[in-house]
Amino acid sequence: MSKPVRLYLIRHGQATGGWDQDMDPGLSELGWEQASEAAARLEHLGALPVISSPMRRTQETARPFTTQWKNAARIEPRISEIPSPSEDLEARKEWLAGVMAGTWSDPAAQNAGGYDLKAWRQGVIEAIREVREDTVFTSHFIAINVVAGHLLSDDRIVAFRPDNCSITVVENDGGTLRLVELGHEAVTEVR
Repeated sequence: MSKPVRLYLIRHGQATGGWDQDMDPGLSELGWEQASEAAARLEHLGALPVISSPMRRTQETARPFTTQWKNAARIEPRISEIPSPSEDLEARKEWLAGVMAGTWSDPAAQNAGGYDLKAWRQGVIEAIREVREDTVFTSHFIAINVVAGHLLSDDRIVAFRPDNCSITVVENDGGTLRLVELGHEAVTEVR
């Protein structure tokens, strides 16, 4: 019988802009520092594979890990930001604020401008469940909440508030997930 693997879910560092400012912002100077500090905290684990959302801020958060371990991040679209029904920046912010106050069983979670949010949620969980070796993931606030809420049996879309570059640890035992530790929480506003 193989031992469970450890999955390190890292929320991206502070971005240069919020949901109402930029569709795909990179990291701020503070965000780069946060990413470097997170990589230093996990350096002792050795050269782990890194899986990143395709968004710029998560790929930049992955860079200190891939630099120290001399590997490349694999891009996984299923752990990307929650899909929004609008490209209008102000409308996106309002929509996200409403979604964050809800639950996955709300009818509003069924559809977001053509996206089935429950299917997106299941895709996040499956992307994590499929990994069979210790791995670092760089992802997003809501995507990490998907995993935490699933493992806590919490139907709220926001089950906890992972800080920038907080590290949530999950064990995967042959596809059975178990929460080991929630990452550091912070007050997060929808920007």
